[in-house]
Amino acid sequence: MAELSQKIAQGRGDAPADLVLRGAQTFDVITGQMLQGDVAICGDTIVGTCATYDSAQIVDVTGLTLVPGFIDTHLHIESSLVTPFEFDRLVTPLGVTTAICDPHEIANVLGVAGIQYFLDAALETLLDIQVNLSSCVPSTHMETTGATIEAPDLIPLRDHPQALGLAEVMNYPGVIHQDPGIMAKLRAFEGAHIDGHAPLLSGKDLNAYIAAGIRTEHEATTAEEAREKLQKGLRVLIREGSVSKDLDALLPLLDDRTAAYMCFCTDDRNPLDIGEHGHLDYLIRTAIARGTSPLAAYRAASLSAAEAFGLKDRGLIAPGQRADIACLGSLENCDAKLTFCGGTHAAEAAFKARKITPPIGRNSVQAPKVTALDFRTSSNRADTDVIGVIPGKIITDHLHETIEPSSGDKRPDTDRDLIKIAVIERHGINGNIATGFVKGFGLKRGAIASTVCHDHHNIACVGADYEDMALASNRLSDLEGGFVVAANGEILAELALPVAGLMSLEPFEHVRDTLEHLRDAAKSLGVTLEEPFLQLAFLALPVIPMLKITDRGMVDVTKFEIIAS
Repeated sequence: MAELSQKIAQGRGDAPADLVLRGAQTFDVITGQMLQGDVAICGDTIVGTCATYDSAQIVDVTGLTLVPGFIDTHLHIESSLVTPFEFDRLVTPLGVTTAICDPHEIANVLGVAGIQYFLDAALETLLDIQVNLSSCVPSTHMETTGATIEAPDLIPLRDHPQALGLAEVMNYPGVIHQDPGIMAKLRAFEGAHIDGHAPLLSGKDLNAYIAAGIRTEHEATTAEEAREKLQKGLRVLIREGSVSKDLDALLPLLDDRTAAYMCFCTDDRNPLDIGEHGHLDYLIRTAIARGTSPLAAYRAASLSAAEAFGLKDRGLIAPGQRADIACLGSLENCDAKLTFCGGTHAAEAAFKARKITPPIGRNSVQAPKVTALDFRTSSNRADTDVIGVIPGKIITDHLHETIEPSSGDKRPDTDRDLIKIAVIERHGINGNIATGFVKGFGLKRGAIASTVCHDHHNIACVGADYEDMALASNRLSDLEGGFVVAANGEILAELALPVAGLMSLEPFEHVRDTLEHLRDAAKSLGVTLEEPFLQLAFLALPVIPMLKITDRGMVDVTKFEIIAS
């Protein structure tokens, strides 16, 4: 009660505030008006606005515009390739104060221990990391993962202070056909937030999916798809990641009316992209530059996001709200000059004062040693299923190409941009190796390999030369996971990701700079994709239409089955 009494006394001005922000104007995301006056903070809570307050600590923010801190409504921090603590240091100064994450990448490698690592880390970061508990480990029965998580594994985690609800339910066929395992998880989280993932689902199947209690969804890639989901009560999360770029397609729907039911998310965005373009700040200023009103953009980034996920204590600069505040040079530029998370200035001293949770998941890459012969594709028929890459999307085309077998093997054909793709099981379970073909990389020589391979995180490799594919794949075991580019029998560039084969132990600046070298090395092989590594990772995710590949073979996602070889 002493804390409550302090808040009331400071809000009324009977006692000096712990902290006062003075001289700025405050953007009200309810009315769209600019408010004048101090912002008074007691501990982690805003207690006063639109008035003058006393404090021993007054921060001069003259000339700036205050907006509520930004909320990323869906992301996998592992896909930033750095630990939660480096992610905190990377995005919080950009105005991001809450991240709603699903740690299903590390969970697919390490199981419940991976989720626990994120829950523990979330207690120490400046950024408020809210953890949705991973619902699909594995995402389907058509892949080999390092772990399996069922409803009884998740139930003990529900009451953790950083646990929010059930993470994206990717197995949408399991929902609409009432798979027992999925049903058990849905029942376990009835009444809590349940996040969705249902690309291209519509009509009665969409109705059934939403009726299961799912409330948010980030997979809409067209305005038509998003509109139907909005009309059926789903909160639509506009995604703009390093590969999945849906902002342009969905912005026409975002206005002052729909902003209450639309939010922003990044899903998967790496430090290179963040360094060159930004994080949620990029989405906001791009939306405004393309004609979206500042009210709609900032409401979607804060208040609407908080309400969508039941976070009643944030999303506004108003008394009683968590003191999550981004201090901007201007609304149009969305250029944070200072960020406050729960009343703490997100500056170097605060980052250094954090207690760092020890990383886990070392030596997790237990892949078989491969040779050039392992990448042959034995077949006696020329008709070939080919994954068609769609730049900027994680959905793919299901192409059919004629590739004549030669000496019992279908070879890459770089003249037609038909290169080999392989997935190698790396959890030490069965040693599976599957091969197929992909079109859209533009690769002319060499190979690219990665252990960031959604969601099972086996080794994914594309290449024009089998020897280079073997070299790149085997190198990943030495690195404990990561990215490798190889050509002519040499390693051209690499990034070690030893934390579960997903995250670096280095500062984000090192990861960002290394990604530049990797991107340049990939381009030297002829690659035309802007983000080849994450694009490669999503070619192995069998819950995203149309054609994918796992360690068990090529997957026809529309039929939800492995294609017979």
